[in-house]
Amino acid sequence: RPDIVHCNDWQSALVPIYIRDEAVRDDFYKGIRTVITVHNIEYQGQYSFDILQDVFDIAPEHAPLLAYDGCINLVKAAIQCANRVTTVSPTYAQELKYAYFAHGLENVMSMNARKLHGVLNGIDMQRYDPSRDKSLAAAYSSDDLAGKKKDKAALQRVLGLQERPDTPILAMVSRLVSHKGLDLVCETLDAFMGKDVQFVVLGKGDAKYETFFEYAKQRYGGRMAVYLGYSEQLAMQIYAGADLFLMPSKSEPCGLSQMIAMRYGAVPIVRETGGLKDTVHAYEAWNGQGNGFTFANYNAGDMCHVICEAIDLYHDNKGAYAMLQQRGMTADFSWTRSAQEYRHIYESICR
Repeated sequence: RPDIVHCNDWQSALVPIYIRDEAVRDDFYKGIRTVITVHNIEYQGQYSFDILQDVFDIAPEHAPLLAYDGCINLVKAAIQCANRVTTVSPTYAQELKYAYFAHGLENVMSMNARKLHGVLNGIDMQRYDPSRDKSLAAAYSSDDLAGKKKDKAALQRVLGLQERPDTPILAMVSRLVSHKGLDLVCETLDAFMGKDVQFVVLGKGDAKYETFFEYAKQRYGGRMAVYLGYSEQLAMQIYAGADLFLMPSKSEPCGLSQMIAMRYGAVPIVRETGGLKDTVHAYEAWNGQGNGFTFANYNAGDMCHVICEAIDLYHDNKGAYAMLQQRGMTADFSWTRSAQEYRHIYESICR
């Protein structure tokens, strides 16, 4: 008999509902606590009421619990039934109280705010370690970055870029879809490519973005590379070879790419949303604080401004750029930190 059942997203959202229902009739289920983690609230498990009894084996009198906006909504019901609700970053937990982010469930999230917690996801710090990554041309660490220069040169050769060690590589590894901020990139590409920079894009997605980047690559021969698809090995080579890493997402519940990029010494440029806001803090020239570059409004001009700031810092202030690199590479993005927060949540509902 478990003390706690921890569920994730709509695929297991029926579990808190079943446990609460069974606890009324069967002592075995009494006292079992449940936690539901919402990774992306856009996916809610919405179905017609026709299958409520035949498929889900839920009595019609319980329909109001699952009903929302004219259909069955499993995530809505799980949020109401679970003892705790977690999301994958503290900022995303707060964002879910607003309509722009919550996809219709903002009122449900607000009413259950007392049991809502944001726990930042982690990454495997041993898997994502440039000192032991076999897919790289050369190993390196925060104490010795000589290998990163070799990885940059290797990436430029592999992707057909001009081999220019003093030109920063700006990279994106992303699904090519609108909520990743691709429209901002399309709108400002010519502006930031007017700087001394090279641009690398790896990803696959909407045809309009794939077409845009394919044409752009032809315009910026030797300065821009595009790989339409996904290759784990090439992705790691891009993280290692890049100097700057761009994530201008409309929304990003947590995001892992910015953590991986920092681990590999690529300074992130992100929009302040979800886990991006929690992990990347804006560089402040007056006191040297921060570990990357950020912009708050979903605005092409704002994004272009911080991209240009980052490129200028790389060229004009090597010491400040190196300091940002060091902070990213030595930050603790491990699951150990996240696991401790989950442990506290579990303990709080088992007392």
